[in-house]
Amino acid sequence: MKIKIVNLSKHPLPSYATLLSAGMDLRANIDEPVVLKPLERKLIPTGLFIELPEGYEAQIRPRSGLAIKHGVTVLNSPGTIDADYRGEICIILINLSNDDFVINDGERICQMVIASHEHAEWEEVKMLNDTDRGNGGFGHTGR
Repeated sequence: MKIKIVNLSKHPLPSYATLLSAGMDLRANIDEPVVLKPLERKLIPTGLFIELPEGYEAQIRPRSGLAIKHGVTVLNSPGTIDADYRGEICIILINLSNDDFVINDGERICQMVIASHEHAEWEEVKMLNDTDRGNGGFGHTGR
């Protein structure tokens, strides 16, 4: 699949780290380091603009290394970039640790997964079919 991209960053295009990777790392594109204080959130630019085909979205997900080592994650995870969005991809990062975290230019801050999706059409009915599970949720299978 080919996706049109404008790269106004100082960094190479996102790429897959391994042959079977689902996500591509995105990098911070900033002029000076950004300090994320504990429980602080900031919007971090990437310098990237994409044109997705109809029926696709780009999902923005945390990087596991940042989460486990530093407590830094993507706040609205997964973030969604719709096919009709043409603005810069910016990432909402939050620091859930007790320590300041410094984001440097070029640092890998999240991953992006390209995924297909469907549009649903609602069919309003008076009743739903029964299942063994029924309305059980929120931990009901752990009993």
